[in-house]
Amino acid sequence: MSKQQIAIPDDFILGAAASAWQTEGWSGKKAGQDSYLDAWYKQDRHVWHNGYGPAVATDFINRFEEDVALMKAAGLTHYRTSINWSRFLTDYEQGTVDEEYAAYYDRLIDALEAQGIELMLCLEHYELPAVLLEQYGGWASKHVVELFTRYADQVFARYAGRVSRWFVFNEPIVVQTRVYLDALRWPYQQNTHTWMQWNHHKNLATAKVVKLFREQGYSGSVGTILNPEVTYPRSAAAHDQQAAEIYDLFYNRVFLDPAIKGAYPAELMALLQKHDIQWDYTAEELALIAEHRVDEVGLNLYYPHRVKAPSRAWHAETPFHPAFYYEHFELPGRRMNPSRGWEIQPRIVWDMAQRMKQEYGNFPWFIAENGMGIENEARFRQENGEIQDDYRINFIAEHLYQALLAREAGCNCLGYMLWAFTDNVSPMNAFKNRYGLIEIDLEHQRQRRMKKSAHWFRTLRDSRQLTLTLDDEDK
Repeated sequence: MSKQQIAIPDDFILGAAASAWQTEGWSGKKAGQDSYLDAWYKQDRHVWHNGYGPAVATDFINRFEEDVALMKAAGLTHYRTSINWSRFLTDYEQGTVDEEYAAYYDRLIDALEAQGIELMLCLEHYELPAVLLEQYGGWASKHVVELFTRYADQVFARYAGRVSRWFVFNEPIVVQTRVYLDALRWPYQQNTHTWMQWNHHKNLATAKVVKLFREQGYSGSVGTILNPEVTYPRSAAAHDQQAAEIYDLFYNRVFLDPAIKGAYPAELMALLQKHDIQWDYTAEELALIAEHRVDEVGLNLYYPHRVKAPSRAWHAETPFHPAFYYEHFELPGRRMNPSRGWEIQPRIVWDMAQRMKQEYGNFPWFIAENGMGIENEARFRQENGEIQDDYRINFIAEHLYQALLAREAGCNCLGYMLWAFTDNVSPMNAFKNRYGLIEIDLEHQRQRRMKKSAHWFRTLRDSRQLTLTLDDEDK
């Protein structure tokens, strides 16, 4: 065992992330402004842990001044959240701005500027207006792509002079994977054709928004936030290697490659054709994606993903699913977060950094989300009321260390952002697993309290030095 210390560059982001729907609550929300998440919660509240969902969330919309002061106290240099598309407009077809909701963002930006915290804004964090899902099938529709571009135009017109780092999507693959590929979430369908159509239209929307931003001459950058699953094969055997490569095509490169390289992988296109996946795209759309790539990417990195070659035959009457080519694999003896059921392996940060350097031309990126959710966290509360979350401090330190090592090795890693600033609502899990530097006490009017990790994060920011204890094998 030995202590290691590594410097944090002055321009390295030390921030935290959230989203509109997971924090704001419904206060002031008008009829017809439900998002996909709101509709799901209303339809299936019983599947959300203890019935908590987006209705109140952390009530950030009414308490943001208090929370921004806590961001300052916790040492955040940056804060990333989203604008809720479903609430920013009152008419999605015409692009009519809800001035009341827009003014709330004016005040939020004022508060963050006063505290010296840079706001990074995402245009869509699962907040597809529910009516567009009902009327057009959501991102299956090219018309929805146009409506999204119209929405982005209004957002840029209002805030582009005050916000310089923009992101089109957060985890654009997630909703359609849960709904249309695996049928795990409302409205519970299984249609790989629709899944791929949503993928394509989100890639197309990204290119259109990038094009719009640049043609309007706004200063700043436009990126996107992806959640690549750092994927390892069970073994060096060719069949396991192939399983990992194909998994990577369907779940990672389907968004990484268009965003950074401007094209879908040829291997993915061949597999989609082989399995007769029907999705509508044109040469003009592919050209648009090629010509308008993002400026940077945020990468949400939580845990490793392991696969092996399939050991069972695929039923002839079962429609194609990418799992035709792989099975999930659990590494014996793996280190676990038992609350979340996720393996803990900080090495994913280093490995992803090397991939960005070697396969994607050292494209600029940062960790947009990384964090540790713990159930029944109140059991770690001291007599003074503060939660002693040393496990979170260790988790952050281990992953941040890998990012800083990668930066020293020449990887273009721009920073680290924690998920999340406060405890907040997650899909279905609600407040079951707590992720925040700041506790949200649901039993006492959502009172805020700094956890031990918040004080540690402030010291980290002020000192620009990370110290941690490592086993010799981890150096």
